[in-house]
Amino acid sequence: MTESVLFDTTDGVLTITWNEPDRLNALTADMLDAAAAAIETASDLRLIVITGSGRAFSSGAALGPGFDGTATLDGANRLVRAITRTPVPVVSAVNGIAAGVGVSIAIAADLTLAKRSGYFLLAFVNIGLMPDGGATELVAASIGRARANRMAMLGERLSAEVAAEIGLIHKALDDEEYDAELAMLVDKLGNGPTVALGATKAAINATTLSHLDEALDRERAGQIALFSTADFAEGGQAFVDKRTATFTGR
Repeated sequence: MTESVLFDTTDGVLTITWNEPDRLNALTADMLDAAAAAIETASDLRLIVITGSGRAFSSGAALGPGFDGTATLDGANRLVRAITRTPVPVVSAVNGIAAGVGVSIAIAADLTLAKRSGYFLLAFVNIGLMPDGGATELVAASIGRARANRMAMLGERLSAEVAAEIGLIHKALDDEEYDAELAMLVDKLGNGPTVALGATKAAINATTLSHLDEALDRERAGQIALFSTADFAEGGQAFVDKRTATFTGR
């Protein structure tokens, strides 16, 4: 388990790294719970950074044999709550693809930085599911209802550059500039007025994400119902088979 998620705490900065690069950092319930527990139990922190190894931030939930939808959903919800509730700033360093619940985790952070080569994709519709991990609130709060519907219902892929332009993320940078920008954010936030930053975060989240808990609960109920549909069975199998799903509306 410790190899699938890496943890490093240096000078008050906790860095959490998804470490399944061969699977594009597809997330299991255990990985999500481990990350949430690290945030929930940490002390004397000034900043948290979440990133991925290899060419992806995260491709979303680890579908396929052994997939436990409810446990994965609960782990994702726990992590998003931990990110938004922790009294220190959280930075998502999106080093590549962010898809599915990977989008939710990335934008639950207070500042999201991305490589220009990356993109954001709410891929749930392609497998007969609905967005989860708080995406129905997090995305709409960032870019508005119309654009959120485009991402969620049409499976619209947003380049990192467009995501920055429309306000889904903080900034998109060329790969060679990304590390320097991340280091600057870590230095500025990690050495900033931690208590004031925490109060600012809590106030902004209270205003913009006031219904996040309800959204997480609503998504959980809807997603669990969708897990039992014929469309999800087809969508999940199509994903494993690397083909386009044929949905019947059942």
